[in-house]
Amino acid sequence: MKPKFQTHGLTHLALAVKDVKRSVEFYQKVFGASIMYLKDGWAQIQTPNSKDIIVFEENKKLAGKIDGGILHFGFRLVNASDIDKAVETIKAAGGQIKESGEFVPGEPYVFFYDPNGYEIEIWYEKLP
Repeated sequence: MKPKFQTHGLTHLALAVKDVKRSVEFYQKVFGASIMYLKDGWAQIQTPNSKDIIVFEENKKLAGKIDGGILHFGFRLVNASDIDKAVETIKAAGGQIKESGEFVPGEPYVFFYDPNGYEIEIWYEKLP
C-alpha cells in the first residue's frame, strides 16, 4: 500500500540516558559519532555516513529501561571483516558484550550494552 505522503523513513531515535556527556563519549568512541547539538541534559549525535540521529535526554529514572518496548537497535557493518575491530572498540569504550557469533556463515554479529544498559547490535548482512 502506497502512503498518502512521503517521509525520509525512520530518521532518529531518542533515548533516556543517565549521563548525556558519558553517552556522547561512548558513541563517539565506538561509532565515531559527531555532535550536532549538546546542551545541559540533552544532545543529538550522528554516526558517520548516515543521516540518522540519536537523541540523548537525561532521565535517570527511565535510562536503559525496556518497558516501552525497545529491545535493541542495530548498526550494519560495511565489511564483515570489521567485526573483531568492533568488539575491541566496544570493550575499550567500556561496553559490555552480551553475545557474538554468526547468524549464518559470513554474517557475523555482536550484541552489547552501552553505559545506560541499552542493547545494541552490530552485524553484517549479505544483501541480495
